[in-house]
Amino acid sequence: MPGPDITRPKSKRAANFSLLLKYAIWAGAAVALLTQPFAGRAAWNPPPPQSQSTQPGASSSPPAASTQQPSPDETGTFVIRKDVDEVLLHASVVDDKQHIVTDLDKNDFSVFEDGKPQTIVSFHHEDIPVAMGIVIDNSGSMREKRSKVNQAALNLVRSSNPQDEVFVVNFNDEYYLDQDFTNDLLKLKEALEKIDAKGGTALYEAVVASAENFRYAKLERKVLFVVTDGEDNASRETLEQAVKQLQGENGPSVYAIGILGDEEHPKRARRALEIIAQRTGGIAFFPTTLDQVDEISRQVAHDIRNQYTIGYKPTNPRSSGGFRAIRIEARAKGHTKLVVRTKSGYYAGTQPAASGAK
Repeated sequence: MPGPDITRPKSKRAANFSLLLKYAIWAGAAVALLTQPFAGRAAWNPPPPQSQSTQPGASSSPPAASTQQPSPDETGTFVIRKDVDEVLLHASVVDDKQHIVTDLDKNDFSVFEDGKPQTIVSFHHEDIPVAMGIVIDNSGSMREKRSKVNQAALNLVRSSNPQDEVFVVNFNDEYYLDQDFTNDLLKLKEALEKIDAKGGTALYEAVVASAENFRYAKLERKVLFVVTDGEDNASRETLEQAVKQLQGENGPSVYAIGILGDEEHPKRARRALEIIAQRTGGIAFFPTTLDQVDEISRQVAHDIRNQYTIGYKPTNPRSSGGFRAIRIEARAKGHTKLVVRTKSGYYAGTQPAASGAK
């Protein structure tokens, strides 16, 4: 014998109550949505990366390309294409007066992996477009600083290659992808103006999530431009965990600006930014005044546009995995002492990936 029908109200009063309950639930959801800051702007949670193995014997690599020369894609943008077994390094060279050196050729460079010399198989010194992430601290202490910081970020884009593809992440104790890849200056300006300065500083999580977004980049070279005024106090990741994520085989160079005049622990904050930048081949800057941020942003653009791209095939197969320490030396006539800046190493067979902490 069939049981009673529990899906249909048994009386008019019950039907009215059911209708009232549905309306209350709908109204509550609408109010919650309308009271969120920047309606429709939820905290960014990048999708998990495709399955990759970082164990020895496994390798994740893009398909081999037919040429190693810069060549235009279907949009006319010039990109660097590399062989499947090739490791690409992006390097800046300065002399003993800290002037950028731009007149070197392939034979002036020597590359070492784990102390062993490597054969350079490709060499470029062109102003190739980059994929860039602008990652700006939006915590409460940044409220009075954001206007000048935003202007500096826009001037970075103006001073860069016009074919660069740029995205914007604002962060406090959450991180928000407020503009995905574009070279539309107006869209970038609108994203930077989404200021809700409050909360803590989840710097490490924001940087790692931003690096993960490069999986969708069409361009080979990758850069993060990070501005913060304090120490990370909200991430669930440690500094070392974040750096390891950034040191994937094709990880970004990080250029960081630390506005640390009011920071409670300036030495710790400074050291963290120095480690992130040094290990990824970027630079950490520590302006003494807010007005210096704009000048620094233009310096970063100049540095990026004058880098050398050096490719080699490791004598130790990438399939064996593990961390590889990198060193590049440069010697040339007319230069007494040259210093080459590039990433300090990489984890073979891995790409930057978010930790899934959020």
